[in-house]
Amino acid sequence: MNTPSSPEQPLSAEDQTLARHREELRKRFPMPTPKPRKPRTPLVVGALVALVGAGLFWTDPSYRIEQYSSALGERRVLDLVDGSRVVLDSGTQVEVSWHLRSRRVALNSGQALFDVSKTLWRPFQVDAGAARVTVLGTLFNVAREEHAVHVALVRGSVNVQSITDPAQQQRLIPGQQLAVLDGKLQPTRNADLPGVLAWQERKLVFSRTPLAQAIAQIQRYRQAPIRLEDPALAQLPISGVFNTDNVEDLLDLFPHILPLTMARDADGTLHITHKPAKK
Repeated sequence: MNTPSSPEQPLSAEDQTLARHREELRKRFPMPTPKPRKPRTPLVVGALVALVGAGLFWTDPSYRIEQYSSALGERRVLDLVDGSRVVLDSGTQVEVSWHLRSRRVALNSGQALFDVSKTLWRPFQVDAGAARVTVLGTLFNVAREEHAVHVALVRGSVNVQSITDPAQQQRLIPGQQLAVLDGKLQPTRNADLPGVLAWQERKLVFSRTPLAQAIAQIQRYRQAPIRLEDPALAQLPISGVFNTDNVEDLLDLFPHILPLTMARDADGTLHITHKPAKK
């Protein structure tokens, strides 16, 4: 059984005109004969592969990103695939990204001790706030606070750079530390390494430490915020060795050794104000 064919659509006037003169147009305006494509030789293919590889190496893309965190009061040890070890203090968050020619860590909050395996062609970089620390192989501590980052070197060599002003940079030698305050590098000074690393033994060591800095360290071990309501109290010095397992006892000690008063809200928020003068 034959299927009836659908009737052809009539050509428009323009199409009819083109149809009548198609052959003449082809003679007057012949299409160029396409040139045969030569197959790529292995040398060309190899050059292209090398070019792509060089571009990837130069741009240094990341091929894996890992995120780690520690809970309040937890110490967490990370053994990285390159042989480096990172110890996270309480309430610390880091992001580790692996690149073709670099190893990078973003310290988003808290404090960490880095023991970096040596790889000459693949430097290890830590970004914390406005500070950047670059090393090949070494042992160093980085503590991030709201407006400051503190770097202390135990072993090896590190270069500390301001991310906001890369011209500011300083190389540290073992036993030195410096702070990056609001993106500005502060002068280097000798580090109290036992005090800097005491957090690994669940200790806080203060040696005439400004109260504002001490509170920033205490806050790592406390869920509810601590509010220093009077800026005049920020530079009051505090000294002593305290246990991080119960920072409430430490806070309750403050009114007995410093001219301040404290008040706690129902949610645990602590307000610290100057002690009123006696009448």
